[in-house]
Amino acid sequence: MVLLWRRWLQRWQAPSYARRSPVVLINGLAEQAETWFFNVAAWRRDFDVYLPNLVTYEGPALHRRIAAGLAISIDYLVEQMRTYLADYVQRPPYHLVANSMGGKVAVEFAVRYPEQVSRLVLLCPSGLADQETLPIVEGVRRSDMQAVVDSVFYDARCVPAELGEYYKQQVKSRRWRTGLLRTVRGTMGHRVRNLLPQVRQPTLLVVGRDDRIVNPQEAVEAARLLPRGQLVVLPRCGHAPQIEAADTINRLASRFLNEGSLVTPAPGFHGIWPAKQRLRTPRAAHALDTSA
Repeated sequence: MVLLWRRWLQRWQAPSYARRSPVVLINGLAEQAETWFFNVAAWRRDFDVYLPNLVTYEGPALHRRIAAGLAISIDYLVEQMRTYLADYVQRPPYHLVANSMGGKVAVEFAVRYPEQVSRLVLLCPSGLADQETLPIVEGVRRSDMQAVVDSVFYDARCVPAELGEYYKQQVKSRRWRTGLLRTVRGTMGHRVRNLLPQVRQPTLLVVGRDDRIVNPQEAVEAARLLPRGQLVVLPRCGHAPQIEAADTINRLASRFLNEGSLVTPAPGFHGIWPAKQRLRTPRAAHALDTSA
């Protein structure tokens, strides 16, 4: 009897050796592990998750480039990611999930190498507005990490104490500060808004309504340029929704990457409306579908 039950259960369970779709996480100015520590475990239930360390501010690769007088540019980061995927993953097409500056890398990569990308999730991506504020720069220069936290998050209480302590220690390192500030200098002027009409992959754009770094209204307007885009605006959320609204983001991204749709709009409707499907959370406040 036990054997029969076990065989019946096995019919409904995916084999543990099955290959799952690869998801590549691309961080912004925060370093890789610190960006995604609330998300990786949740997404690994459904996907093979990869975290390329494109920027490590104390790392030798970055500082060799700085010593050679070369810019830490978006073009450089895109090619670094292409090399990483080609050499160490080798399983296109990839789902890309990106935050902040990483959104610029994801959009550029998707446009340059469309056959390599299946879907995109852009979390408060930069590069969509003519001007963006980066109070993080002054905070790092003054070694004032509280100012940085206050600019990134709507509610600073969501930041784990260990994360705050990590950055307080890092900002004391001149090498770390140099790597960060040179990366900011080389990437902050790069705009990708004009590329959005060329992004043919299904794309979920998540905007924090209280984002102090990227103008949320300009991000909402930019979403309309995506041929196959969906927009979710999160209230009471700043520039790092994968931390501040981690449970919501984990569900949104998993559902979008698995199913490709969050809401079903009326035919030809291109407005913003309350989402009928709440994903068991009130924080996914409203949505826009641009693919109709």
